[in-house]
Amino acid sequence: MYDCIIVGAGPAGATAAYHLSKAGHQVLLLDAAKLPRYKPCGGGVSPQVAQWFDFDFSPAISVKVRKVRYTFNLADPVEAELPADKALWMVRRDEFDHFIVQQAQRQGATLRDGTKAKGIKNQGDHWDVNTSQGPVQGRFLIAADGARGMMAKWLGFSQRKYKLGAALEAEPRLEVPEEPIVYSDLGLLKQGYLWNFPKADGYSIGGGVFRTGPKQKYDLRTPVTDYIATFDLDTEAAQHFGHPILLWDGDQELHTHRAVLAGEAACVVDPFTAEGIRPSIFSGLKAAQAISQAIQATDGPSCDRALAAYTQIMKEEWGEEMRWARRIARLVYQAPALTYRVGVKRPSSTLTLVNIFCGEVSYAQVASRAIKRLSGGLLS
Repeated sequence: MYDCIIVGAGPAGATAAYHLSKAGHQVLLLDAAKLPRYKPCGGGVSPQVAQWFDFDFSPAISVKVRKVRYTFNLADPVEAELPADKALWMVRRDEFDHFIVQQAQRQGATLRDGTKAKGIKNQGDHWDVNTSQGPVQGRFLIAADGARGMMAKWLGFSQRKYKLGAALEAEPRLEVPEEPIVYSDLGLLKQGYLWNFPKADGYSIGGGVFRTGPKQKYDLRTPVTDYIATFDLDTEAAQHFGHPILLWDGDQELHTHRAVLAGEAACVVDPFTAEGIRPSIFSGLKAAQAISQAIQATDGPSCDRALAAYTQIMKEEWGEEMRWARRIARLVYQAPALTYRVGVKRPSSTLTLVNIFCGEVSYAQVASRAIKRLSGGLLS
């Protein structure tokens, strides 16, 4: 009987496993894939995540980037340089996720990779989890199995709020310049943007659509292929990987009887930038704290209150931010040319965005003046 079974060994699940194990709880971490496993992702990580752990992430960082280059429809380039202490981390998800899992194992967490969760059953004071390697039991559950996972459905979360986004990426492998640069294009891809994130041994180039309609169809392959070609890379050799994104689209319950949702299963992805790693880690941290309190509760009501507090914390500490992010996303992706002219091209814009990314400035603090500036440009 484990204190907690965590399904999904991505950033959210691995983070929860680390903190619960460090607190002395018996944790089982399940993942359907054998680790390390490939995960399509741009791999941009905020340095802010370091403050939520007590170990050094250096072995898991491919490169740190201080230069950003923007274009609009592949033209009108703008460059910006970041302070050294705000250099963006570029990671490969197979290495980064597995690194956190290994730290959790060092704290005592049990990992069963290559083990698929096939169903769950509520036994009142614990959960039975049926897996491809046999049944396991845990007093509590954390569902961190991502956008395609089944745990949320099995737990009864049938009406989750999210905006469905889509991303398509390719990973050309070749030598990266000594001074790596993050590239981004606004305008070529409607209702989203294109990116090129460097790694030590190649690039993650892709595009995402973040303001989709219920029946709209988007051609991601053509603009991504065109973008790859601008870097003199072989578009024929680049293998494409597509994946859905569950963008935050409103507050919702993230807890149920002896279980919580975390990471993309909890629909925490930033609706403006589609950043998913930092919010997933944050939710994993808060989920671990709530589960730890619930494990130590002396009665049922105290246990329920501990898990309910997780939903409330995510509403207050993440949902408030995402409410503003969603407003900005609506404006930016509806008027990309205006955004580029009066927003992106401003010298202070990149530092402001990075400060948000690093958790030093909130969306709410900058959104009012940004919306006023963009609205004024639209009216004029």
